[in-house]
Amino acid sequence: MLTEARALVDRFHAMIRKKAEIQLEPWLIESKRGLIASFATGIARQSRGPRSDWAGEAQITKLKLVKRQTFGRAKLDLLRDIGAP
Repeated sequence: MLTEARALVDRFHAMIRKKAEIQLEPWLIESKRGLIASFATGIARQSRGPRSDWAGEAQITKLKLVKRQTFGRAKLDLLRDIGAP
């Protein structure tokens, strides 16, 4: 039983690395009967849900980080000094 679960995890890992989305459905069907059934259920739920734009979310997170870092520091007089020769 444990070796079957390990084999399924290895197959999932290889599928992710190769971006072989076509293999996901057969993998889900097979893995829902084993030790990793709850993991497979979570993957199935995520794969059917709306996909997010990770690149866009990363840019927004980066922008928010810069905004937090500069809050209170980027006053008008400081910005004038940057542009001065």
